[in-house]
Parts: sequence; structure tokens; C-alpha cells
Amino acid sequence: MRRRPADYRRPVRRRYSCWIWSLLGLISIAGFLLFVVHHNQTHEDRVEHPILDKNEVNDRVAHERLNYTEELLNVNSYARQLAEQMTLAKAYVIIAKEHNNLHLAWELSSKIRSCQLLLSKAAMREEPITLDEAEPIIKGLSSLIFKAQEAHYDIATTIITMKSHIQALEERASAATVQSTVFGQLATEALPKNLHCLHVKLTADWIENKSLKELANEKRNSPRLLDNNLYHFCVFSDNLVAVSVVINSTVSNADHPKQLVFHIVTNGVNYGAMQAWFLSNDFKGSTIEVQNIEDFTWLNASYSPIAKQLLEKVSQAYYFEESLDMKIEPKFRNPKHISLLNHLRFYIPEIYPQLEKVVFLDDDVVVQKELTSLFSLDLHGNVNGAVETCLEAFHRYYKYLNFSNPIISSKFDPQACGWAFGVNVFDLIAWRKANVTDRYHYWQQQNVDRSLWKLGTLPPGLLAFYGLTEPLDRRWHVLGLGYDLSIDNRLIETAAVIHFNGNMKPWLKLAIGRYKPLWKRYVNQSHPYLQYCFTS
Repeated sequence: MRRRPADYRRPVRRRYSCWIWSLLGLISIAGFLLFVVHHNQTHEDRVEHPILDKNEVNDRVAHERLNYTEELLNVNSYARQLAEQMTLAKAYVIIAKEHNNLHLAWELSSKIRSCQLLLSKAAMREEPITLDEAEPIIKGLSSLIFKAQEAHYDIATTIITMKSHIQALEERASAATVQSTVFGQLATEALPKNLHCLHVKLTADWIENKSLKELANEKRNSPRLLDNNLYHFCVFSDNLVAVSVVINSTVSNADHPKQLVFHIVTNGVNYGAMQAWFLSNDFKGSTIEVQNIEDFTWLNASYSPIAKQLLEKVSQAYYFEESLDMKIEPKFRNPKHISLLNHLRFYIPEIYPQLEKVVFLDDDVVVQKELTSLFSLDLHGNVNGAVETCLEAFHRYYKYLNFSNPIISSKFDPQACGWAFGVNVFDLIAWRKANVTDRYHYWQQQNVDRSLWKLGTLPPGLLAFYGLTEPLDRRWHVLGLGYDLSIDNRLIETAAVIHFNGNMKPWLKLAIGRYKPLWKRYVNQSHPYLQYCFTS
């Protein structure tokens, strides 16, 4: 076969292969050089960077600030070790003192102070404790703790001693809690200076102004007080400003305030001030009657068991003796329980014999809606219309009454729903028919020794009105503004009546600030006596 001429032959491939191999070689050499350089830099980093990193970490700590709480919780920190040793050393200080080893106690205390000083300095500078700082204290404390253990302060002795001290601390804490409760109760019961000032000025007016007495005598015989076509409310209290807020808030939210009649009963001390205030102020044309409980001669020890009990020496000692039984809750010693004013709610048919229906209001409520529709509610033959409070378990009967007593357990359901005093519709016709006051008397006689319940008016109310209470819509009466900080605003806004039950009354400095304006808006701050007494 003839060969092609040279011009027509294929190009020689060997030349291209040589160039490719040369290029690959150069790349390999460059890669090797880069590897060597990187390796040297990495080695240098490993040798030199710890010093640089340490400086950078210190700078970062200075910037971010050490969280010393986390440092104390860190098991690897010297601060944690020192704190734990210090705690153990404190225990041995107590034991050493009890065994009269005062020198050892002094040595331990000295090391504890050194430990506390170091921890304080570290916290101030916001840097962790170093080994050089911690080592001498840790060694010193360890040596002393070992010395204490050698002196027969074994772990069993330590545990027993610490248990006794824990028990003593618990007793002190319990006593402090009781004392705090007592002081809180005293603050609740005490009459603030501004209210006392107002009371004094009004009492002086009542004594000096004869026209006030003449006006009171004239209004005492008003036929409106007995008119069952009007809407009758009753309030029993010795707090003038509180009663004034109740009435002012009720008439302010009423469509026809002239149809409202308010029956107030107070004690002899406050009677003159109450008369002077309500006779000299206009409450939108509503009728207001003020009575003195001391004029109720029929409410005596021969008729009322509670009146008899409150006059007995045992009851007087229960409230006023200095040697108090700390096991009894301070709230049960509240002097309001020894006041007949607090028990008048069980004698409403006797106080107002010609009335057929009344709404009872506590003096620590504020009315926000029209209340006259309460009088048209159908109680289905029941005596008492009230809002139930048993959404929570602690508002059931077994929480108020002693169901270990067969007199209670045989007649009542422990899971029966409790209800609240404060806004109550009383059908007085049904009351008289069911002899509710006699039922109340019976249970007071059974509870002479306080074995069925402690004190207060709600437990006997739960017994006297058992099976005779009609549940009302919860919006009529919202409770808790005297102790609960977290009541839903929507619940308060929709409530017809809000109740400041609890120790934080709105007229006291310890009132809950969030709720106080709801009460204060109905105080007649334009009155010159109020301006003088509340600003001076």
C-alpha cells in the first residue's frame, strides 16, 4: 500500500502530550509548595496562637461581662468549689461553737471571711477566680475541715445538728409569717388618719348643728322608707366613706335614682358623723335612712345567741388577751367578728318588718351597673339570691365547715357549692316563711365551742340558707379586688358590682393600685372636709 504524501499525513500527537504532561507537572509542584507553606503556618499557629487567644478571650470576657451566677453553678469553676467548701465550713463553725471549741470556730470563720472576700472581688471585677487565687484558701479550708472531722464532728453529728438548726429556722420563719399576717390584719382594721379626721369634723357638726337633728327627725317618718314599690338597699357599717362610695356608685349608675332607698345601720360612735354626712349631701334625690344599732333593744342576749356569745368573757379573751394561741389563724381574731354590725344581715326581716324584698350590699363594694333589675329576678321560691363561688375547689362547703362533726356531716353535702355575701337579693316574705333567722340561731347555739366553724358570717350563712339560695349570674358580683392582683380586666368591666373583699381595702395605703381608681372615682372629693382631711 502506498504511503500518503507528507502534506496529507495526520498531525503528530506526541507534541500535545508533552505539553499536557508539562502542565500537570507544574501544577503538582505548585500544590506541593502551597502544602508546605500551609503546613508551616499551621504549625506556627499552634505554637503562637494560645497566647493570642488568651488575650482575645480576656478582651471578650471584659466586653460581655462574666455572669457570676453561672460561674457559681459551673462545676468546674473555682468559685463553685469555694462556695461549697464555705457552706461546709459554716456548718462546722456552728458545731465547734456548740462543743466550746472556740479556737477552731475562729479559724474556720477567718477562712470563711477570706473566701467571701475573694468571691466578692471576683464578682466586682467580673472575672473568674484563678488557680493562684483559689489554691491557698481551698487548701486552708480543707485542712480545717479535716481537723474538724478529726475532732469527732462526723457526718452524722453534722446532719443532726443541721436538722435542729433547720427546724429552728422554720419555726422562726413560721412565727414571722404569723406576725406579718397579724400586722396586715391590724393595718386593715385600723382607721386611717384622714378618715378619723373626717369623722371628728362631722361629729362636731352633728353635736353643734341643731338643724341637722331636726332634719333627721323629719326624715325618720318618711313613707318612702316603707314603700315596697321602691327599691330598697341595706348597708351595715361603721365606715362612713366606704358607705358613701357604695351609695354614690349605685345612684350614679341608676336610671331613676329617686326610686332608690338606702337603709344604713351603724354603731353609736359613728351615728352622728353618718347622719351629718348623708343629711348634708345630695345623692341625686335618693332616700337615705341612718339608724343606730344601739337603738335595737330587742337585739339582746336573751333573744340572740350571737349577742350572748359576744358578751361572754371567753369571747372577749379570745380577741383581746395577750397570750394568743399561735395555732389560730390571725384572720379569725379580727374584731369585726365581735361586732353585731357584722351579724345584722341575719336580722333584716326584724329590722324592716314591713319590707318584702331588699338587696344587701357590703361596704367594700362598688356598683358599676343599674341594679334595680335584681328586684325582678325570679328566685323560684328561694330566700337568698347570690353568686356562687365554687369554680375552685376551695369554695365548697367542706372548706368552711367541720365535716368530722356528725352534726354537720349528717345534714350537709361537703361538695355543695359555696356562695358569697356582698350582693344578696333577699326575699323577706320567703325568709319569714322559712324561719331563716331561727335556723341561724340554732347553728349559733350548736357552735358555742367553735367546733363546727371558727368565726365569721359566711359559715353560718351557708348553713342557714342551705337549700334556700338561688344562683345568680356571675356578672352581678365579681370578687377578689382586695387580694387578687390578676383579675381579668374584661371581667371587671362587665361586672355589675365589684367587691374589694380581702385585706387590701381601697381606702387603705396597702390597696392594690390597679383597682383603687375604680373605688376612688366615687369619693366626693369636692367636699371641703374631704379636701382638708385628705390633703393635710
